[in-house]
Amino acid sequence: MALSRRFLVLAEGSFGPLSSKTANACIRYVPDEVAAVLDRGTAGRIAQDVLGFGGNIPVVADFPSGLAHRPNALLIGIAPAGGQFPDAWRPIVCDALRAGLDVWSGLHTMLGDDHEFAALAAASGATIRDLRRAPSTLGVASGLVRDLDATVVLTVGTDCNIGKMTAQLQVQSSVRQLGHRVNFAATGQTGILVEGRGIAVDAVIADFIAGAAESLTLEAAEGADIVLVEGQGSIIHPAYSGVTLGLMHGALPHAMVLCAQPSRTTIHRNPWVPIPSLIDMIRLYEGAMESLRPSPVIAVALNTFDLDDREARNAIERVRSETGLPTTDPVRYEPLVIAEAISAFHLERLAEHVSGGGSTAV
Repeated sequence: MALSRRFLVLAEGSFGPLSSKTANACIRYVPDEVAAVLDRGTAGRIAQDVLGFGGNIPVVADFPSGLAHRPNALLIGIAPAGGQFPDAWRPIVCDALRAGLDVWSGLHTMLGDDHEFAALAAASGATIRDLRRAPSTLGVASGLVRDLDATVVLTVGTDCNIGKMTAQLQVQSSVRQLGHRVNFAATGQTGILVEGRGIAVDAVIADFIAGAAESLTLEAAEGADIVLVEGQGSIIHPAYSGVTLGLMHGALPHAMVLCAQPSRTTIHRNPWVPIPSLIDMIRLYEGAMESLRPSPVIAVALNTFDLDDREARNAIERVRSETGLPTTDPVRYEPLVIAEAISAFHLERLAEHVSGGGSTAV
């Protein structure tokens, strides 16, 4: 993907730490590509004030104000439940296309299939990029990941929107600094935006979810010692568990990192579903993998954004004691402890290969 992207990020009415996942990841990981954020509710402020990161990226109240910051693309900056396009945003998208701005969207609604948007793009020469559009050539999974020598590590979660992508992106550079060749496999629209490639597995026909995960993992393993696969959903989520399990069985991780938010006790938007203890969650994930490939949970990544420093450190120590696993908040604090757990697991696999005289593909 071109490095000259300059986004006006559309997050109207939703710009905040939990409500604008795509915008936030773009601001955190590719801030040089963000010209401004469009949100009347926080207009006049900067990203740093709203999110706690992002520096001086301005928040503007309307499209003309955003255009003054010279963007060349409009990015849909939210990932709402169901991934549907807010119809109130249609005039803004139309204005962007008339102005010749490309439109990038990670929604389930395919903006490129909208006749009005397509006509405006054709007239101005703009391009509509639907990040969730699945390839048409996907097949079913067949266990090909078993033949890889690379160590595959998947993030799994107690809930959705809890930091599975962020944990992998935070850990990636630390794993690299430990001397390993590492690639990130993006399985969601925001990860694709940051990484520049991937497949949004939640937009894939159910039979092919595991096949998509398998394909992504195989691609990411090229030239890599370690593959960090972005997790999705939760195995106990009443809406998204099918995607979670398909991703697990397609990627066939050698190990998993469990992501959790200490303050969250029930599934997001589903208060009737309590979140089990982390020990029980670990058992669920390891049990779901056992028949295909034993895959231990080797570390815990916590999301403590809504806790003060003392509460966050206490939560980390409590989880470390409860699980016996390396634990940290990889955004708030140094992610090295998780990277070291991944590195140690990978090196142990290599040692077993040497002592056993066979392939590491186990």
